[in-house]
Amino acid sequence: MTAETPASLVELLGILDLEELGSAQVSVGPHGQRTDTGVELPETFAEDITLFRGRSQKQPHGRVFGGQVLAQCVVASGRTVESLPGERRRLHSLHAYFMRPGDDTQPITFSVERMRDGRSFSTRRVHAVQHGKPILSMSASFQLPDGGLDHQDPMPDVPAPESVPSLRDSLEGVDDPRARHLADRAIEMRHVEGNLYTGDGPQVAAQNVWMRAVGTLPDDPLLHEAVLAYASDYSLLEPVMRRHGLPWTQPGLKMASLDHAMWYHRPARADEWVLYAEQSPSAQGGRGLGIGRMFTADGTLVATVAQEGMVRVPG
Repeated sequence: MTAETPASLVELLGILDLEELGSAQVSVGPHGQRTDTGVELPETFAEDITLFRGRSQKQPHGRVFGGQVLAQCVVASGRTVESLPGERRRLHSLHAYFMRPGDDTQPITFSVERMRDGRSFSTRRVHAVQHGKPILSMSASFQLPDGGLDHQDPMPDVPAPESVPSLRDSLEGVDDPRARHLADRAIEMRHVEGNLYTGDGPQVAAQNVWMRAVGTLPDDPLLHEAVLAYASDYSLLEPVMRRHGLPWTQPGLKMASLDHAMWYHRPARADEWVLYAEQSPSAQGGRGLGIGRMFTADGTLVATVAQEGMVRVPG
């Protein structure tokens, strides 16, 4: 990091630098008993757990940003894979459920369970815990680099990021604490179709967002995967809002992430421009679904993301 590194990025890197608390053997389940299906359980069933602790970014509403917990779970699970012998295994998928709002004034404990280490794949399960209860549960899978069939969707034809105003520029002069918080985030965002904070853009269930970290990141691939997960949670439900003409300032609007899945296809740097092409195929029952694809500026498809969230509007 340099003296010119923005404070918001320094803070993000700080919350992703988790403290390792050590390992523990935790006994679970009935021992030496036979289930009602006739499956005999082993006499001792011990799970290998590694514990980490992290802090949170302060938010205007006092709740932990979901993307932050996702990113911290990526780092925690990845650190338990780094020690495996041989070539480094790369994260290729994660599946998470948001269960409770997090308290941004309290630390979060991350419990990483080593589910399996095979010849090619490693599977981990992570629980993010506060006040003795899980706020998020995530499964992650890592893979040794491998060859095979290769194809991808083409990148949408959109204007270059340099020709699209940034969220910071769009909110300049807006005298509102939330607007200042949005403008000072560690991820720069540029909405091709206009942002939903100032109420711009067409009323359609799709949008394209250019994004990148506001400064240069270290070269650690796990860190870039974590920052992409962090950024993936910012705007994926916006196509739901855009389709129904809802700005972020809509009175009484309540939104919360319910679950989140992400597949990493190819390596990418989170401090270089990534196009997040998003759409919402459905909204119903107080829930909306967002699907996103991430492309590098040269058109390489690097990730696919899906998220369902609670979307409630009065009346």
